[in-house]
Amino acid sequence: MPQESPTATPLTWLYVPGDRPGTVAKALGCGADVVVLDLEDAVAPDRKDYALGATAELLSDPAPGPVPVHVRVNALDGPLAEHEIRTLAALPGLAGLRLPKVQGPADIRRAAGWATTAAGPLGGPAGGRFAEPVETPLAASALTGRLTAGRTARGPRTARPGPGTATATLAPAAGQATRALPATPALYALLESALGIEHAFVIATAHPALRGISLGEADLAAELGVRDEAGLAWPRSRAVVAARAAGLAPPPQSVYPDVHDLEGLARSCAQGRAMGFLGRAAIHPRQLPVIEAAHLPSPEEIEAAAEIVRAAAADGGAQVLADGRFVDAAVVAGARRVLSLAARRQ
Repeated sequence: MPQESPTATPLTWLYVPGDRPGTVAKALGCGADVVVLDLEDAVAPDRKDYALGATAELLSDPAPGPVPVHVRVNALDGPLAEHEIRTLAALPGLAGLRLPKVQGPADIRRAAGWATTAAGPLGGPAGGRFAEPVETPLAASALTGRLTAGRTARGPRTARPGPGTATATLAPAAGQATRALPATPALYALLESALGIEHAFVIATAHPALRGISLGEADLAAELGVRDEAGLAWPRSRAVVAARAAGLAPPPQSVYPDVHDLEGLARSCAQGRAMGFLGRAAIHPRQLPVIEAAHLPSPEEIEAAAEIVRAAAADGGAQVLADGRFVDAAVVAGARRVLSLAARRQ
């Protein structure tokens, strides 16, 4: 499995339809920190098989592109997800699986179980290539606002793999022959329902391979009957708190659906950052620089963080700086996160 740099903090997660290999090839070089091949909302029903085959073909390469490649599978309670996960989980180019519509911890454990019995490369026609089906109008439908992103970097935990580790290994079940089981790819849970929000923390701690949670706000807003941004304030805070309580990095924001409204995107990113989110999912390359700029620290924030780290190096205990700021271990950890992100400005 591809390994992400321990120091890397993804801020941009670009979703691309899995049935568009040409678009995928362009997306891999457009500057996103992570490219997410979508098998769910972005793919018409009559192209699902082709999308899976094309995705498996790409990920049979251990280095499918210059950035990590994740895949969002179809809903776990539907007829496609199990086959998709078993097909993709063992492929060397896969960096993570994004699991939509997660309702509770059992969903994560079920997906992890499918991944550990992965089928390997999907069988196809001679030569291993998959014939593209006839184009249909539905197949060209745009991505919806339900697309979300998954985990960025993670905080320290002893019970989970570190930020540079993309896999976990399950122990054999009782009664099974003792043999090495496949590594479980990094899993990312998308919370898109009221029940998923209620179970946010137990989902975030459901399995060692679970590397992040994030929201799918379009489905969530529809279920809740929310008519404006204010109605999503509590679910957003709940996701941030659950992720941090579970030792995961702050979740990235859900997709901003209007790809032409870059000013609105910038304002929304600023609000999300103030709530504790870090980074954002995108559905068009033009959104990437706006997201990155909004989530990077300002020069003033960088200088303040550097001062805190210097003070902590001189005196390891809690202290008060000359300007009155109180500094303890949590404040120092936050300052170091700021400096880690600041390195991206260089």
